[in-house]
Amino acid sequence: MNIRRIGAVCKVNHDGYLVNESSWEKIDVRFKEAVTFVVDEIIAAFSKEIHSIYLRGSLPRGLAIEGVSDIDLLIVTHTPLGADELERLYSLEEKLTERFSFVNGVEAGVFPLGEVADRSRFHIIPFMIKTYSVCLYGENLQGTLPDYKPDEKLANAHIVQLKSQIQQAKEDLVDNEDLEDIADCCTWIMKIIVRCGFAFVLIDEQTYTRDLYPAYERFSQYYPHQQKKMRQALVYAINPTSNAGEILSFLDEFGDWMIGEAEVWLNKHNPEKVDHLPL
Repeated sequence: MNIRRIGAVCKVNHDGYLVNESSWEKIDVRFKEAVTFVVDEIIAAFSKEIHSIYLRGSLPRGLAIEGVSDIDLLIVTHTPLGADELERLYSLEEKLTERFSFVNGVEAGVFPLGEVADRSRFHIIPFMIKTYSVCLYGENLQGTLPDYKPDEKLANAHIVQLKSQIQQAKEDLVDNEDLEDIADCCTWIMKIIVRCGFAFVLIDEQTYTRDLYPAYERFSQYYPHQQKKMRQALVYAINPTSNAGEILSFLDEFGDWMIGEAEVWLNKHNPEKVDHLPL
């Protein structure tokens, strides 16, 4: 797959808060049909457990690409789901993914209401609901959540766990002979690296993006000497390799540099390495 210059950074209002530009109207007609079917199936299976459902990502921002974009849902439940319920949901995800060939998978993250409604500290899921999502079902929490600025609290969410995430990726790759699992790990950790790179410059840029190309582009303006390495991370995120040794070599070099830069950022903005900074 070619690397395409797609995606955008968030708009910021006159008070410096990030603006949610997602809407149902921006979703491509063909994807709307798939989203409606998927949500109806999930509601039918879990109606008693679900508080609300949100769609995030490229679809509600009008940036969907057939064969590339997935249906990325955030499901808020009244109480945490048990292991059996989660297994049912994952099985349903697989079934729905097979139904729509032009959709690159169905992913549903599940979060209890008490966790999402916490306004004392920054959490990425309430942030995503507020700034990057559209409510599809249930009681819309967006109006009850705080407004967010592109500040150290947001950047920290992408930086504070980088070291452990890279270490986890390395552990998953060593002696791994499952080519599909290796490729999945490659996509996962490279997306984290690219978005972390943007988090390093987020405060200076005074905006936010989860889109990989603009994240890579903005990072490269501040770190031109690491542009080629971040470009390779972008390529790996979009076109993952199944060569575990190749990924490990990259993580040993550029991954370690990223960890060092994360330490510099944390020493300045979060020396105690708190996972969730106070709002």
